[in-house]
Amino acid sequence: AVPAARAAADGTGAEPGDPAAADPTAYLERRALRGGSAGPLLLTGLGVAYVVSGDFSGWNAGLSEGGFGGLAIAAALMGLMYTCLVLSLAELAAVLPTAGGGYGFARRALGTWGGFLTGTAILIEYVLTPAAVALFIGEYVESLGLFGLESGWPVYLVCYGLFVGLHLWGVGEALRFILVVTAVAVATLVVFVGAAVTEFSASRLHDIPVGGGALGAGSWLPFGLLGIWAAFPFGMWFFLGVEGVPLAAEEARDPARTLPRAMAWSLGVLVLLALATFVTATGARGAAAIAEVGDPLVQALQPHGEPTTASRIVNYAGLTGLVASFFSLVYAGSRQLFALSRAGYLPRALSLTNRRKAPYLGLLVPGALGFALAAASGEGARMLNVAVFGATISYALMALSHLVLRRREPRLHRPYRTPGGALTSAVALVLACAALVATFLVDPRAALIALGVYGAALLYFACYSRHRLVASAPEEEFAALAAAEATLTRD
Repeated sequence: AVPAARAAADGTGAEPGDPAAADPTAYLERRALRGGSAGPLLLTGLGVAYVVSGDFSGWNAGLSEGGFGGLAIAAALMGLMYTCLVLSLAELAAVLPTAGGGYGFARRALGTWGGFLTGTAILIEYVLTPAAVALFIGEYVESLGLFGLESGWPVYLVCYGLFVGLHLWGVGEALRFILVVTAVAVATLVVFVGAAVTEFSASRLHDIPVGGGALGAGSWLPFGLLGIWAAFPFGMWFFLGVEGVPLAAEEARDPARTLPRAMAWSLGVLVLLALATFVTATGARGAAAIAEVGDPLVQALQPHGEPTTASRIVNYAGLTGLVASFFSLVYAGSRQLFALSRAGYLPRALSLTNRRKAPYLGLLVPGALGFALAAASGEGARMLNVAVFGATISYALMALSHLVLRRREPRLHRPYRTPGGALTSAVALVLACAALVATFLVDPRAALIALGVYGAALLYFACYSRHRLVASAPEEEFAALAAAEATLTRD
């Protein structure tokens, strides 16, 4: 029944003479990751690293959209969305612990089209976000006067060359580096909060002038109720990327147990960092003063415009937050690309691994693309907005996958079960759809760019790759087994 299900599922059976079908063992051996390389601590560090740069900069632009009250409510709602999403993904990751992550979950629940839609959205997020962060690293290096360098393509090239090279060396080494750099970034945030508290004043939280005519406008909501919605994408910056932890499933030790634990721990750390950073930074200097700056934490510690010891520490050590996020996002993008390629959705050569079991083309190709985008565009904020658009699509589809599997396969063995069940993923789905619409409010052009990329990818899938999928890939085999079981049940 299984071979029949593979061939019949959406018409995606492999072509006759296809080497992946002729010798699936050899095909997968050339596309194997190094298993057992990451335990709960390294995975938790990975989850925090994805996000930590968002605490240092970016979120403060939401003050210009919603004021302190609007951004606070937006961040709380987005925190709720991520909490519900992470709890839902923890269950799915325990059921299907493969490198496909969100693509694999959607493939099981929504079929090949749903899998490709989800995987493509995740790729948009994890290819564009590192390119944007590389631009921010360049700006940081220039502002600090490090080595006399100016922001430009040489800095971006060093970022990609150095950190992609470390990933090629091996996943264990890469994850340990991520953990160390992330620990420094978190320690820097702790230093910042301790210093900012001494300058804190509640009156500075709502010092943005009230916009005239806005519905519900007031000192805490200077741009009214609509400002809350417009601030959604910036509220996401405190958590954007944490959903990528399941992409490390094939390299984790005992993934069914460690992935849910690491996802919960990393989310807990991020919630605490978001709350402390947001409130103390705004209260130390004022919402109006930091709304438009590129280094809000540094400016929050310089009330008179003069550097202090604490601001210098945060300024220099803050670079580690950008490095941690850049490095971890490169990892996430390579694993999602690896899984889609291994299953045939993208060119299969992209999933080949080297002697140290790293997907070398899956690292080099998106790295080259990201470098080109950073060097050519220089628009870090717009690239991040495009990435946020892709992320919200993937969130909606992953939450929907949890709902579908809960309803369709209630007896599926679940080593970890989401607290609240379908209600939890339903909340994530509704909030993800709201955040998706909010991206149009902030940057319609970025949303249209993302839709254009999406359209081109779907055309490739519809005309070519959906007829050349690899049935022996773990995510595809998992879906085929489900189809076979359903057929046997009906018979």
